Order: sequence, then structure tokens, then C-alpha cells
Amino acid sequence: MSVLSSLARLEAAATGRAQPVATVRHCHLAGAPLVMIPLKLAGEAAAPLAVMLGRDRAEPALLVVPQPRNRDLRFAFAADLAKIVLEHIEASRGAAEALAPGKDGEERFRYTDAPQILLPNPGGVGFLARLGRSTRFRSTEGPYAVEPGVPALGRWLTWFADRHDHPGSSLLLTVTEALRLHWATGQSSLEDGNLAALMGWIDPPDGLDGAAAAARAEDPVVCPPAGPATDPTFDNEVLAPAIASYDETGHEQRVRTALEGQLAPTWDLMWRAVDLLRALPEGASVAKRWERDRDGFTWFHRNFDEGVPQPRRDTAVRAARRLHDLERAQDAYEAQRAFDDPLIMAEHRLNGQAFGGVVAGGDPARLDESGKRPKLRPHLLIATADPVRLDTGTAVCNAARPGLKGKIVDIGPDGVTVELTGGMGNRLTPAPGSVPELGDRVVFTSLTGGSFGPARFPDRESTPWTHGGPPPEYVPADEDAQEEWS
Repeated sequence: MSVLSSLARLEAAATGRAQPVATVRHCHLAGAPLVMIPLKLAGEAAAPLAVMLGRDRAEPALLVVPQPRNRDLRFAFAADLAKIVLEHIEASRGAAEALAPGKDGEERFRYTDAPQILLPNPGGVGFLARLGRSTRFRSTEGPYAVEPGVPALGRWLTWFADRHDHPGSSLLLTVTEALRLHWATGQSSLEDGNLAALMGWIDPPDGLDGAAAAARAEDPVVCPPAGPATDPTFDNEVLAPAIASYDETGHEQRVRTALEGQLAPTWDLMWRAVDLLRALPEGASVAKRWERDRDGFTWFHRNFDEGVPQPRRDTAVRAARRLHDLERAQDAYEAQRAFDDPLIMAEHRLNGQAFGGVVAGGDPARLDESGKRPKLRPHLLIATADPVRLDTGTAVCNAARPGLKGKIVDIGPDGVTVELTGGMGNRLTPAPGSVPELGDRVVFTSLTGGSFGPARFPDRESTPWTHGGPPPEYVPADEDAQEEWS
């Protein structure tokens, strides 16, 4: 926990109200996201019990499995869920926009929008991932045939869960994670995982402070869990008798009524959280990250019909490439958030990855004539009170304009001297306004969005023997569909 976040938590505890730790919104919010609240049967990993979902807060759909141990009912539920999710995907993709041709000259395009799913918490992501594994290999023919939408749903849920792992992606968002990115509460990080308690600190009901609202949220009768697990007392005293009644009578209304009462409070909390997040201005780099989300969605949608279900395990090369991509995305995401938000940059100034101050001197027109040709290399002396923990020679960039790059050449009692190396134009005199002037306040940081450069991995056919050699071409087998729901 950083110094500023610790201070914000102490302030929240003292005032009884969550404190902002961001000045802008660091995630994309679609105009009509699909809000989804899944519940699973207690003691089962991926046996669905119910889901409340929809794009309109006034008209949620409720899908229920009145007997979760019944295979036919589970797949009927999956078919109904597939209709809503696949419809959302098609309705969200928008038109196609042309892009510049690739290196091979092939024409490229990207959808102007992409589908977004909102879940209450990370537990819902794990549940959807397991549900995807349990459905994407199912056959639409034979003795245990399922509706065609069921395996399609499984492939899409697997893809959404995979995209959630990419730092900065907004295709599958969990509301608790999004809120914690922008507010600090007076409770522990573990307690912040409770959506009702978290919202109690950020937007408490009239007459209550954050602590009282969070204590109220611990009552499962007043604030049922946000899933995917349900409250044990509810399971024993309400749900079990309702399921037993269904087994005897075949009527599911009692089960539906019980589960609707569990889901409705979380449905209201989800939309209140969306309102709070939407009120924040969007960060400058969010649109660029959403473009990458749209790129990924366009590629998967375009190749969906020709592809096969994702294998259970990645090959060695694909796993290495995926890990590298995640590391690059994390590195870029941390830098972009800091460039967008002075509060985030303040964290890095405290831990020594950045320093700020006033331009107190230097030579803005300096030329480096040590080589064959002179180069524009201005010097800036920055008077700072920040703890500078960077070494001379460290590459830095301007926080307000990351394209303005330089390196530290001296750290002395008067400040830090930075030699500018790029972002000033292509001439021997700097472009107007490109070099900070005497008296300007500046922040320089070692954070960059590209410290993880592109890596080269062998083709699948060239997988070295140390990693098992070239894997066979993946073909879905009957064994893939044998994964249990539990």
C-alpha cells in the first residue's frame, strides 16, 4: 500500500466517507453495457443457479435453474443466456472503420464499438470462465445435443474472461475493482470486495456514514451477497425448501421469487456504481486502450465462424507470448494512468520514479557537437524537493507531454539536470513551445509505455525440444466435453 493510498484510507476512516484517489476515470464505460449478476449453487464450481442481466436498469431479465443438478435444465439455462449475450454482442459491434493497410498490404478494418459486460466482483469472472469451459466443447448433434448458441456462448465467455486478464481492458469489468481504482475507503482491502460495503463508504444512505453503512451491508438479509456464492442461511432456510418444492410440484415460481429477492439489491447497486463512475471525466489514454479492445473484438468476431473452441491449455509458444503481452500491457497501463492523472503521478513522485519542480536554469538551445553532425540537446535544470531515486543516465519523459524525452545527466544540490533528446522537432532549433521555459512547473518520470519491447517467439512448428517440441494441431476431441460443471 502506497503512502498516498494509506493517507486516503486514514482520511476516509476519520471522515466516514471514501476519499478519491483519482481525478479521472481510468476505464471505458459503454453507453449500454450488459450488467450481469450470476449466482451458482453452493458447493459447486460452475453449476448455475440464476443470473440477472440486461442493458436497461428498469427491465432486468432473470434466468433461473430451479433444479441446478438437472443437466437438461442447466443447458436450457445456458441456451437462454446465450440468446441474450449473443444479441448484446451483435448489437454492440457497430459499423466497420477502415484502417491503414498492414505490413503485408492487406486491408484492415475495426468495428466502431465493442460489447462490454459488467460484473459485481472478480468471483463472477471466475464463474464465467468455468461456465465457458463447461459449454464451449458441447456438441450440437448426437444424444446429448445442445442448442447451437450454447457452444458459441462458451467460446465468447472464455474470450471475455481472457481479455479481463489484460491490464487496462474494459471489455469485462468488475465493479468492485473499478470503484477501488478511484476511491479509498476506511476498511480493509478484503472488505472492499463486498460491493454493498464498498458502496456504503462511497455513497452512504442518508443518515449513515461509511462505517455504519458498511456494517449494515454485512447483514445478508438487508444486503444479500453479490454472488456468485449465496448466503449459507439463505441456502438452508429459503433456497433448499424452494428447490424441494419444485421437485415435488414442478412449479418454479417459489425458486424464482427467492432468487429475485437475492439479486435485486445488487442490481440497484450496480447501476448506482455505474452512475458514480460515469460522473468522472474519462482519462486521456482510455480511448486508446478501448481501441485495442475493439481490435481484439474485431479479430475474434471476424474469425469466429472459421475457428475452433479454445483449447484447455495453451501451447508453450502461445503461453510465452501471452505472458509477454500481459507484462507489456501492465507496464503501459501503469504509465498511462500516471500520465493521465496527477494523483497517480504523485504516488510515483513519492516512491522516486518521478520528480517535479520548477525550471530554474539550463540551456534551451544547446547543441551537442561531439559527433559528425550537431544535434539539438537542450539542458534543463529542475529545482525539486522530491526524493530523486533515479541514477544519472536514466531515460525520462515529460509527464504532461510524454513525447518530450530526455535523460538525467546530473543530480546536484541545485536540482536535477535533464538533457532533452526527443520531441522537439527535426531542426537544430526547438519547435515553438516544445522546450519548457524558465519558471515553468514540470514533472519528469522514468515511466514509459514501451519499456517492454516487442519480443520474437518461434512459430508453433519451431517449438524447441525443451518445451516439448512442435505440438500437434489442435482438434477438439470428445474428451474435451467431459469437463464437469462441478
